[in-house]
Amino acid sequence: ARIEFLPGVSLDTPTPEQARSVGRALAQLHLATASFTDRRENDLGPDGWRRLTSACASDFAEMDPVLGPLVHTELAALEAAWPSQLPRGAIHADLFPDNVLMLGETVTGLIDFYFACTDMFAYDVAITHAAWCFSSDGTRFDAAISTALLEGYEAVRPLSAAEHAALPILARGAALRFTLTRAYDWVNTPADALVTKKDPMAFARRLQFYTANPDVFA
Repeated sequence: ARIEFLPGVSLDTPTPEQARSVGRALAQLHLATASFTDRRENDLGPDGWRRLTSACASDFAEMDPVLGPLVHTELAALEAAWPSQLPRGAIHADLFPDNVLMLGETVTGLIDFYFACTDMFAYDVAITHAAWCFSSDGTRFDAAISTALLEGYEAVRPLSAAEHAALPILARGAALRFTLTRAYDWVNTPADALVTKKDPMAFARRLQFYTANPDVFA
């Protein structure tokens, strides 16, 4: 078989310059898809969070005692504050470091568009921020990575004032989305499945951080 492939490797510990390159690549993606007319609604938006919460509610305490109260409080707050009038288009929606290929500081490919959908461009920025700017367990925030990622994005596609103002809420939503999908998988993945379950608390900690530090995007 002959198979095309992209050069590059995924990162475990990105540098600020690598994060800057990823920010630029994400902005280029958003500009490139701005005229794409096909649509796929995001089924992991606020309505999806409500369904996932209902499906996992009885299991939150077993995962961590703080998880249930955190999810219920944040879900209500985000449903009330979630923006709806920001620029939208096709977004990646899952741009974790393992979905980016790099050679040095150069992005050579963005992969795994399984969750790609139509949603707010700034929400995609927030998802990428949550994925790149923390240690894997969510206990440590890297301000240098954050600054570089956002500067790289805005060097190509400057955020509007409304988009920038919405980032704290969008980041909380991004963290809640991955908290809930990980919680659902934690409960529903069969014991003999050949996958590694991911700790939902790694993103619950990100959620707590964003809620306590809304000025991180200032």
